[in-house]
Amino acid sequence: MLITDETICAVSTAAGIGAIAVVRVAGPNAIAVVDSIFRSPQKGKTLTAQKGGTFHYGTLYDGEDAIDEVVAMVYRAPHSFTGEDMVEVSCHGSVIIQQRIIRTLIDRGVRMATAGEFTRRAFANGKIDLSQAEAVADLIASQSDAARKIALRQLKGGLSTELHQLRDKLLNLCTLLELELDFSDEDVEFADRTELISIATKADELVSQLARSFKAGNAIKNGVPVAIVGPTNAGKSTLLNTLLNEERAIVSNVHGTTRDAIEDTMMIDGTMFRFIDTAGLRHTTDQVESIGIERTYEKISKANIVLAVVDATLPTSVIIEALSNIVEHTDKAEQHFLIALNKADVAQHNALEQLQTKLMSLQPMAIVSISAKNKNGISSLCHKLIEAATTEVSTDVSIVTNMRHYEALVRSHEALSRTLDGLNSGISGELVALDLHDVLDELASITGEVSSQEVLNNIFKHFCIGK
Repeated sequence: MLITDETICAVSTAAGIGAIAVVRVAGPNAIAVVDSIFRSPQKGKTLTAQKGGTFHYGTLYDGEDAIDEVVAMVYRAPHSFTGEDMVEVSCHGSVIIQQRIIRTLIDRGVRMATAGEFTRRAFANGKIDLSQAEAVADLIASQSDAARKIALRQLKGGLSTELHQLRDKLLNLCTLLELELDFSDEDVEFADRTELISIATKADELVSQLARSFKAGNAIKNGVPVAIVGPTNAGKSTLLNTLLNEERAIVSNVHGTTRDAIEDTMMIDGTMFRFIDTAGLRHTTDQVESIGIERTYEKISKANIVLAVVDATLPTSVIIEALSNIVEHTDKAEQHFLIALNKADVAQHNALEQLQTKLMSLQPMAIVSISAKNKNGISSLCHKLIEAATTEVSTDVSIVTNMRHYEALVRSHEALSRTLDGLNSGISGELVALDLHDVLDELASITGEVSSQEVLNNIFKHFCIGK
């Protein structure tokens, strides 16, 4: 438990004017301090006499000066967000009212909360672990429905549960190895090496799976990067403008108009996409355009989705050559490859069907016929983008979105690899146990069972005040 005699307060709702605002007060004197400025219309009623989980109407006073009519929600330790006594005061949203309430509380010995202090107290008091605390910040900052779902699952303890179960198995494994050290003179093995290898292998598979999920999770959190690539004059800039519903990129019949990447974001069915219009791919002697083409290949390598746009009216051999070049720069094991056949409204129907059949040899995730200019087929394209973005994302499995977690998982994988090498080579249990301790420490750092003050300070300083 966090031992503190300080009571803190802050406005927990967003800054500015609204219909209501919430002032949060937490700490050993929270209920008594709010009670000292609270008057109920029911004579003799006090907040200190009320049960936790109840709310009460009344007026807050600064001396004899009425501040506002409010509703006070009373929480009793340990049944509150922070695990302490806590009161949440709902007042009218005037900034003046909010400031007056805070000033009145401070005058009575309450301290202004620092950034993330309520959540930090919840962590310190064992109400949530560190990964759940970070999920609070992610949930507040979520900009898409998919990001909200991932953060909510983590807040509910999805990732924590998996890591705790994994640590329990590895801790048992480590205990057996260390027990052997006490009987080293008798050459006794308490742990069957075949079973240990099996447990460590399964643990490594889970750790690696979680680490691999970071790419998709980070993309969902910050916007799924979609590189719009293809030859010049294929209609890439027109498609970007159509998707964004604004004239974001310059459109021209002149080849090589787009010479640098243009990025913008858009929400499609609750998922944030970051579209990147790139320079058209072709052989050129123009130095500036060549730099733009080099950047196109860089964008392809960093994208989760590669959307290749080609002019469907061009000869099939030209289209296949252009797409084959893009495929060479695409890692289809890690990236989703989609083809958009643009200008399909002016292409011959039979030729279009034959083209689609031949392009299947490139193994795209999908081929969509569109007209970026007339907005035909755009809804089908968006559906395929959603399908590609959410292939690896499910509310039923844990998705890693935090760089700190990812780095700890990578180090865990490295330590588990050393563990397996040691078990397979028959080295002493003492050395294997050292590597296992590294794994346990890395996993514990994610949930906060092992965390330095520096790490905690760095995490909570990015929270908003009042949370």
